Amino acid sequence: MSDRPRVEIETRALRKSFGPLTVLDGVDFKVRRHQVHALFGPSGSGKSTFLRCLNLLEYPDSGEIFWKGEPVDYRNMRPAELSRHRRKMGMVFQHFHLFPHRKVLDNIIEGPVQVLGTPTRKAREQGMQLLQQVGLEEKAMAWPEQLSGGQKQRVAIARALAMNPEVLLLDEVTSALDVEMISGINELLTGLAAAGMTMVVVTHDLDFARRVADCLCFFDEGRIVESGPPEKVLDRPESPRLIDFLSSFQASEPGTGKMNKGGLYGRPMVKKHK
Repeated sequence: MSDRPRVEIETRALRKSFGPLTVLDGVDFKVRRHQVHALFGPSGSGKSTFLRCLNLLEYPDSGEIFWKGEPVDYRNMRPAELSRHRRKMGMVFQHFHLFPHRKVLDNIIEGPVQVLGTPTRKAREQGMQLLQQVGLEEKAMAWPEQLSGGQKQRVAIARALAMNPEVLLLDEVTSALDVEMISGINELLTGLAAAGMTMVVVTHDLDFARRVADCLCFFDEGRIVESGPPEKVLDRPESPRLIDFLSSFQASEPGTGKMNKGGLYGRPMVKKHK
């Protein structure tokens, strides 16, 4: 019997189009329990759409999704079944999506109270624990408009965790933040990864991905062109498309998530093979 962690999510030949535009073109993917998979690639390559299909915020046109080895019949799911599926995978977006008319703690407990049926008192206790975990316990009674961008993103992560998801899906959660805020969010996600949270992360921050991810998946034109351990994908890429992509970038400094031409931190990230 294998000691490898079970596969939590798997897709086979997943496809999605919007009109004549093919966004996902046969994506095969799997992530095991306690692993972190980072998805990266050029804008418009299908990464965010793929996350949304995993959570069924978008319905694939064809292909298969499996949850712990069992097929997800997304074509025929009833609303209650769809809700149960989404609860398994907490989703955090780039632009926070906090309720502006609810205070921070109320944002966090909304899901547990309304969806899970958690008693309000217990939900508030758990919400305060999560705010402490993300370093915002003192902001429990603040309004979202009183928070910085990084603080709002921490609240969004706490809100997702309040639903006790088995997998956390994160869609470029630092792309709208400044350098200092990015560092704080990455530190929080690193802690979640160390604690064993299974995560699928769309990111442009390859420094963060190298440090945290078990597997990197390079998306291009709706496909996973290459995947594997960070040191393999970033330092010894095989596909010409990935080699070209990496050769055109450098991170301006660790943790910024910003990429400029010239190689990683002033060093060539990859060398083209002759």
